[in-house]
Amino acid sequence: MDRRSFLKIIGIAGTAALYGCKQKSSTGTSHSELGPVPTDKMTYRSFPTLGNDKVSILGYGCMRWPTIPHPEGKGDVIDQDAVNELVDYAIAHGVNYFDTAPVYVQGWSEKSTGIALKRHPRESYYIATKLSNFSNPTRENSLAMYRRSFEELQVDYIDYYLLHSLGGGGMANFRKRFVDNGMMDFLLEERKAGRIRRLGFSFHGSQDVFEELLALHEQYHWDFVQIQLNYVDWHIAKAKDLYEALVKRQIPGIIMEPLLGGRLSKLPDHIVGRLKQRSPESSVASWAFRFAGSPDMILTVLSGMTYMEHLQDNIRTYSPLVPLTEEEKEFLYDTAKLIKQYPTIPCNDCKYCMPCPYGIDIPAILLHYNKCVNEGSVPQSQQDENYRKARRAFLVGYDRSVPKLRQASHCIGCNQCRKHCPQRINIPQQLQRIDSFVEKLKQDTL
Repeated sequence: MDRRSFLKIIGIAGTAALYGCKQKSSTGTSHSELGPVPTDKMTYRSFPTLGNDKVSILGYGCMRWPTIPHPEGKGDVIDQDAVNELVDYAIAHGVNYFDTAPVYVQGWSEKSTGIALKRHPRESYYIATKLSNFSNPTRENSLAMYRRSFEELQVDYIDYYLLHSLGGGGMANFRKRFVDNGMMDFLLEERKAGRIRRLGFSFHGSQDVFEELLALHEQYHWDFVQIQLNYVDWHIAKAKDLYEALVKRQIPGIIMEPLLGGRLSKLPDHIVGRLKQRSPESSVASWAFRFAGSPDMILTVLSGMTYMEHLQDNIRTYSPLVPLTEEEKEFLYDTAKLIKQYPTIPCNDCKYCMPCPYGIDIPAILLHYNKCVNEGSVPQSQQDENYRKARRAFLVGYDRSVPKLRQASHCIGCNQCRKHCPQRINIPQQLQRIDSFVEKLKQDTL
């Protein structure tokens, strides 16, 4: 699709009503009960190594922009009117950091983000994007992707530029994507010239690879590093070790997945009750955001806010941020242990696995399963008195969430998706497991 066609499509976005302040949130708390949204109390972070940058502790992750159906029935397209409204609201309430990438929202995020931000003074925001040269890391392709980001975002400099998703494939993959093709030398020169203001990387991998990359700090001077951090991963997935490695070198951290792809805002009822008993006026998500923002070396915490209610809730949490006490942290560590007892699949809906060559909607399948697990509505045994109701709810919900031609039954195990998953999920195995479970439910008769 060319630019003219894209602009024509995204211009019809006003027909979609995507959010409303009177709706109930996923926590069961109405937005009117949460109070007003402050306009002038946002917490900002700055570090000597980042010059005069003053960054909002809430960063806007542009990986989950709202979409609407394509008018010709060709999938979904970004709802530009909704994006514009969300960006305007965010900036008016103190958010000034926007994080995108060439691969987000099936390749449309940079263009859409650029359209929305271009309507504001350039000095009023920081833009972050990435070199997502996963599949074809030749110098020619990498340079083309880099230059296209400037065109799509409509800028002549990028504030925070990331080497996208290091860690997978170890140091050999880093060298292939950025060293052997000369891209690191090129990016260092671009930083010197001012077209890149800050240079860093996002990380999905093991501690030993992380340490090897940080050991290159003297050579490359990483201005910042983006890591996954939340109260479940802090001890269980060793996020604490990643953070402490940054502290040791005084490298500011940017946080992704503070909600584990939304899972920490959609918890089982008894976990929600535990959090609400402790702080009835706080949303479930606010606990996770306070945790992610409390460490001293964190520059900003990214959130992929698709709906206005999410944006408003997060602004409240960070306007201003009230850091967690040590006792509150221990409370969350105990909560994390309870959460891990529930066998959800660690999908964060990043959609890196998409598109599937066989048309399967992988994230929708995994998220439906997780939703049922969190709600305690996964059918367990025919001896259970609620089995009939749970069985029907699971199957009906599955058909509503995922069209039949895009369900797990169509997976042939080609493994094309698996290599792209930053959470290292064995996606074909999970799809086959879910499909077997669905078939069993269909065959069961009472």
